[in-house]
Amino acid sequence: MRYLTLLASLMCMALSVSAAKADRRVAFVVGNGSYKNVAQLPNPPIDAKAMAATLRNVGFEVIEGSNLSRDQMTEKLLDFGRKAQGSDIALFYYAGHGIAVSGTNYLLPVDADIKSEMDVKLGAAINIDLTLEQTMGDAKVKLVFLDACRDNPFAAKIKSNSATRSVNVQSGLAEMKSGEGTLIAFATGPGQTALDGQEGNNSPFTRALIDNITKPGVEIQQAMTSVRAQVNEETRKGQLPWGHTNLTGSVYLNQAPAAQVANAAPTAAGMVPAATGSSDGVELEYWRSVKESNKPEELNAYLSAYPNGQFKALALARLAAIKSGPSTATRTLNAGIDPATFTDEATQLTEDQIGLDKNKRRDVQRRLTALGFDTKQTGAFNDETRSVLKRWQTARGYPSSGYLNKLQHKALLSEIVAAPATASDNSQKAARRAASAPAQSSQPAPAPQRSSPGDAAGAAFVGGVVGGMMGGMFRR
Repeated sequence: MRYLTLLASLMCMALSVSAAKADRRVAFVVGNGSYKNVAQLPNPPIDAKAMAATLRNVGFEVIEGSNLSRDQMTEKLLDFGRKAQGSDIALFYYAGHGIAVSGTNYLLPVDADIKSEMDVKLGAAINIDLTLEQTMGDAKVKLVFLDACRDNPFAAKIKSNSATRSVNVQSGLAEMKSGEGTLIAFATGPGQTALDGQEGNNSPFTRALIDNITKPGVEIQQAMTSVRAQVNEETRKGQLPWGHTNLTGSVYLNQAPAAQVANAAPTAAGMVPAATGSSDGVELEYWRSVKESNKPEELNAYLSAYPNGQFKALALARLAAIKSGPSTATRTLNAGIDPATFTDEATQLTEDQIGLDKNKRRDVQRRLTALGFDTKQTGAFNDETRSVLKRWQTARGYPSSGYLNKLQHKALLSEIVAAPATASDNSQKAARRAASAPAQSSQPAPAPQRSSPGDAAGAAFVGGVVGGMMGGMFRR
């Protein structure tokens, strides 16, 4: 019976994967924050990147952009309109400034310079109703998420320049009605303003969307109920998302029932297939999108979304590298460093537990000097050495205390140092001594790399498991 249950789960999983691939899904995802004529919003580009990664993981083709001008937004929208034509699900997500003028909602490019109602209506802003009609009109299902209800500074400008006319300008967005097969969701109620969130993080609304809309087996309207509850609780009832729906059937962004994910066997890489919407798959896609970024806010967004994520150590190390800038020496950091190195505090007690005698302390000082953190090699950790240790810890993203613990000491010993060609003879000798000195503890083994298998590999895995189990059953 146990075999039959598992077999049924695997077959359902395979069918769910096939169904997810069968429908055509297209999404427009844009976050505008670097406004040129008003105060900037730090988080919309971070929100957009996180949302794009989430949607790609459940089969969406994503037209993505950040900090777009009027022309750039128009170009992206034209591309979206072409690809969304006749699609099964078309999804529109926007984070940034939006404004309502005389009951019509507009999205604002980063180069918008709006001083009057006429500026809005003559094209400085983008009419949401017209845009949705032209880009998503014939999609079978249309989902619209607008995190564009921030307190808008353009509203005051328009009002101040409209003394001779009666003009209705709202800081937030106006109510919108959805057509057949459409769901529209706002970060907050009509005419109200929503929170942008802590800098370097996702807004409360976007964070709740990411947490809920692609949960396995959760219908989109049920997911939006959870979104409203999460935002309301997180903001202590200061913000309540609002929406209007005219869907004519159930819509699932991730069709796999939750039980299937729990029962699904891991692939050879240790992951359930990405199409099932596993958290590993979302995290992997998110990390791929930011791993080579030179923007601290994008790496911090990953750490915020996955505070204990599998790539936390790498993200912290890259942040430290960005903060410290180019080093005076070339260094290779061991990829297998224990992630706890980046979180465990070091104190006088933890350093005493390492058992560093004078020679070992001198070895630490030699290695620091060879890495470009110059200190005297006395074998005693005085104030100068403590200060240098703090600089090394900060550059690596470790808690900065000036003391060592076992993990940090092991990480220091694992660093391979090569002195630059312009270094002095003394520095070169120090580098060679540090690189050739025997390690005081074994180096950690390189961490196993996770990979996202292709559709063929996933299908082969499911087919192999199902075939093997059926063969075993018949032999019985």
